[in-house]
Amino acid sequence: MSFVEGAWVRERVHKIRARGEDPGRTRGGYVLRVMLVGDVCGRAGREAFGRFTPGIRKEKAVDIVIVNGENSAGGKGFTRKSLDALYHGGADVVTSGNHVWDKKDVLEFIDDEPFLIRPANYPDGAPGKGYCIYPHRAKNIAVINMSGRVFMPDMDCPFQKIEGILREIRDEADVIFLDFHAEATSEKAAMGWYLDGRVNAVVGTHTHVQTADERLLPGGTAYITDLGMTGPWDSVLGVRVDRVLEKFTTCRPVRFEVAEGPVVYSAVIVEVDDATNRTLSIERIMKKG
Repeated sequence: MSFVEGAWVRERVHKIRARGEDPGRTRGGYVLRVMLVGDVCGRAGREAFGRFTPGIRKEKAVDIVIVNGENSAGGKGFTRKSLDALYHGGADVVTSGNHVWDKKDVLEFIDDEPFLIRPANYPDGAPGKGYCIYPHRAKNIAVINMSGRVFMPDMDCPFQKIEGILREIRDEADVIFLDFHAEATSEKAAMGWYLDGRVNAVVGTHTHVQTADERLLPGGTAYITDLGMTGPWDSVLGVRVDRVLEKFTTCRPVRFEVAEGPVVYSAVIVEVDDATNRTLSIERIMKKG
């Protein structure tokens, strides 16, 4: 577990914590705490999400939970059951990625779900939406989903697309989070720098391996290359080890299956000052069980 704070708030926040008080609910004002959870993989991931989220939410006084659920149904895509399990487990907003269409069921409900989003840089006319506005207290929280293009399926340019979205929401959104679902570390880092000072957080998803590079960029945007995975720990990115080894050692087609057994829960918590809408800190979380 790691914690990174912005220099401009360290003195105030550290003094409050030294007194044993909660810096989010003291004389310094209210702090919005948003937890972003890495790709939920299969049944094991859904169960881990439902098991760990309520306790972390209470312990850390989390206000909003955003989770990437694109692998929640059998390791690929959504079903009604898998989406409902995420909401029941504590999700407020559900993001996705390149596997969003892998289960046809999603087409039956994606247009009716206000807080289920898919990458915004799909071509015009794609079902669903690429961002949502989640109301919390007196704030409008914008959550944007975007897909990378390096080693990923062909998509519209995420850098150009985000510009249009920021123009659309600038008079409505108080706080902005981006789930950038991408393969290449360089593309994710570039997006973080591109949006530094213009959004509250850029978090990477897709690779299922949590990175240890969480930080506040100079302009105040919280960044991490990848949130990691919520799913089976004794696996290869969530898939049964024997199936992956068979694929690599035989070079023949193999049917992948989501692993079972011990789980990992990967996330970050981003704190935002209620008075200024500035990002205060990013804390990395990993739990196993």
